[in-house]
Amino acid sequence: MIKEEEKRLKENYSGEKDWLQWGPYLSERQWGTVREDYSVHGDAWNYFPHDHSRLRVYRWGEDGIAGISDRYCNLCFGVALWNGKDNILKERLFGLTGPEGNHGEDVKELYYYLDNTPTHSYMKHLYKYPQKAFPYKDLVATNQMRGKRELEYELLDTGIFDKHEYFDVFTEYSKADPDDILIKITIANRSVKTAPITVLPTLWIRNFWSFYEMPKKPLIKANEQGKMYGSVDITHPYIGDYHFYYEKPDKILFTENETNDAKIYNKPNDHPFKKDLFHDAVVSNNFKIPESKKEGTKFAPYYKFNIKGKNEVTIRLRLSKKAIASNPFDTSFEANFEERISQADEFYRDLKKTDDKDLGNIQRQAFAGMLWTKQYYNYDVEQWLTGDKLTGEPPKSRWNGRNSTWKTMRTHDILSMPDAWEYPWFAAWDLAFHCVPLAHLDAEFAKNQLMLLNKEWYMAPNGQIPAYEWNFSDVNPPVQAWAAFKVYQIDKKKTGKGDIDFLKRIFNKLALNFTWWVNQQDINEHNVFQGGFLGLDNIGVFDRSHDIPGGGYLEQVDGTAWMALYCLNMLEISLEISLVDKSFEDMATKYLGHFVFIAEALNNLNHDGVGIWDKEQGFFYDRLVKPNGEHVPVKIRSIVGLLSLAAVLVIPEDTLDKLPTFKRSLTWFRNYRMYKSKYRVIQTSDKEGVLLSLVSQDRLKTLMTTLLDEKEFLSDYGIRALSKIHEQKTYTLTIDGIPYSIDYEPAESTVSLFGGNSNWRGPIWFPINYMFIESLLEYHNYYGGDMRLEYPTGSNNNKDLKELAQELGKRLVAIFQKDKNGNRPVNALHKTYYQHPKFEDLVLFYEYFHGDNGRGVGASHQTGWTGLVANLIYEFCGNDECK
Repeated sequence: MIKEEEKRLKENYSGEKDWLQWGPYLSERQWGTVREDYSVHGDAWNYFPHDHSRLRVYRWGEDGIAGISDRYCNLCFGVALWNGKDNILKERLFGLTGPEGNHGEDVKELYYYLDNTPTHSYMKHLYKYPQKAFPYKDLVATNQMRGKRELEYELLDTGIFDKHEYFDVFTEYSKADPDDILIKITIANRSVKTAPITVLPTLWIRNFWSFYEMPKKPLIKANEQGKMYGSVDITHPYIGDYHFYYEKPDKILFTENETNDAKIYNKPNDHPFKKDLFHDAVVSNNFKIPESKKEGTKFAPYYKFNIKGKNEVTIRLRLSKKAIASNPFDTSFEANFEERISQADEFYRDLKKTDDKDLGNIQRQAFAGMLWTKQYYNYDVEQWLTGDKLTGEPPKSRWNGRNSTWKTMRTHDILSMPDAWEYPWFAAWDLAFHCVPLAHLDAEFAKNQLMLLNKEWYMAPNGQIPAYEWNFSDVNPPVQAWAAFKVYQIDKKKTGKGDIDFLKRIFNKLALNFTWWVNQQDINEHNVFQGGFLGLDNIGVFDRSHDIPGGGYLEQVDGTAWMALYCLNMLEISLEISLVDKSFEDMATKYLGHFVFIAEALNNLNHDGVGIWDKEQGFFYDRLVKPNGEHVPVKIRSIVGLLSLAAVLVIPEDTLDKLPTFKRSLTWFRNYRMYKSKYRVIQTSDKEGVLLSLVSQDRLKTLMTTLLDEKEFLSDYGIRALSKIHEQKTYTLTIDGIPYSIDYEPAESTVSLFGGNSNWRGPIWFPINYMFIESLLEYHNYYGGDMRLEYPTGSNNNKDLKELAQELGKRLVAIFQKDKNGNRPVNALHKTYYQHPKFEDLVLFYEYFHGDNGRGVGASHQTGWTGLVANLIYEFCGNDECK
């Protein structure tokens, strides 16, 4: 029987009802982004800091707390709060800029994504707001005093929550119709004492009129206020008319979403109704100006409460396209919430294959985070470079600065963000991983996301896919084809029918990108690739993207492994299409051939005895090629050397039988290359099917022995990015008399290489771990129970490859599970808080995890790729399997 949420998805994609018109698309941070940076030297953090965010109008979006908007961010809603002690009205989340943090940018708030459905028919968000003055200065000053070898100073470290003197602010949304949105804000006092709080549920219109001419300036206008509730009318030339209803407030406030020129530029204001007027009024307790206005582009009903200890209050609001003649908050209001919550439970029931409540809770919050971080993203690079008619020209230096070569890039879309505060912009390889868990929720959205980055307004004319906002020209690993086929498989399993049209469309686009890779990243045209940092930031002894020491270049094992995987992904896609369209068999042969030559190059490449594969150490190493032709191995034991395991594909015998043309080509390649090359990249035996692998069986066993060694890569919580042997044995490479070193760092980075808060020198990263698990399952499809390896290495405990995949999956899930003492490893630094009843079921999904104890590190809400834990629970955690 089809579920109600699935019906809504069908209605949406058939065009019957636009259920996705409204959603959690409002960013959590618009300030400090490249889009808003109009400085001379591209100093985004300082050009538009947090202190300006309440004073200055944004050009390319908006931000707020627990907010929503329409899909183009024309009309926005968010929650503003004041505890009576702060010097700032809390309208948006606070955090440190990249230069302020001892480990890069870092949000300094406590908030959680509790629930969400694919059509956003029900959503729930929790923000924890201290009752004492928010420690803004302390957070900045203490973090600036700390060095890179010290921990970040977080909000829980300040002691502000020690006596439970805080409010839990729950924001819930329920859709009665696509354009009829019911809103509840529940404020619970967790202290035993009565505490004051001011709440401003704020509705505002994005400012276009300050930058270019609009057909008509939008407006929010007050209606006559009733005894029990009030309302305002919204007129907007782009989205039409709406009505906003709210329970009777203490006051109603209006202003304009316009820059305060006096405070920012020291110029006279043309009127007093500026963006920060609510802040001034609330903090100074002077409401004369905002109460005098009855219309504007920013509006809030004002509620002031003194909430008794352990009590709560609820505010009800409603945003609707339809005018509601009767009470908008009658019994149907609560009934709709109850119905949507029940339907959300129904939707998620089949994705939870365990009765374990804790695992179900982890999975549900992971999926919720995936959906809450769908954000509106607008960035027209040519317009950004040129400037707007009403604001003048930006500095001419910008025409040669960041992203200046991407003039064809014009984004105006909903995108899955890595983290809505710390990374409020898309990243190409992040987004590909996001789509895998999203496919379980909304396969059409996942497919559309993968297509989007390949559209002509994203992809460069030469076929390059933009990497991420800070530098579109950087190179991320080419995982889009891998993700596309995973999404296709998940969708096919659920619906019983594969979307071949999607595969054809994505295949054609990715073929352009594949050609760009081949033409750009293989200097010597011998199928060993470079690529630069490839998303792994500081994994090397030097910056792999720029200024290679000695003026040479780096032949990268991971660049070559990613390209081999890309070949196999494109081969797999073309085979699937060929089953219904034989014309794609030729493309399958093309990618087969390319894979063969890459595999042979990686395994056979040798120069004066210096190869990519080190026979004695049984490991793949990058190779530095100097201008004089000298080859120097870079002997770091990292996941770079293990990524060759990821490039594997088993082609079933029945598939080959259905594609005789391709089968003949494969047979020719196998026989001819066996004659020409000592390395067998196409393996067959008495088993059914054919194995294509970047590593031979003996090298597979050798690398797996290293991967499963607890003294090297295997942690209790997954696979480390760097071998633990570098903890005691620092690796140093001397080039032209200059030493370059790397050692094992299980958590935050202690070096400035690539900046930011990311570290690949030892921690556990979900996307790479997930790919290793997928690879083991693929190898198992060929070897079955015949290949068994020690787990862990040296234990005499043998498991087959499928069992190893399951064990690795369970280790990753264990990061978030409660142990026998009620502690989750992810919360290792704040165990005491997370044992409290109001914290114990709350889960954060960090960017990466401590290589030894599993604690969360980096961006704290990166359910982007860490959301893959939801898939692992679905795949490996049936009843009793993850206990």
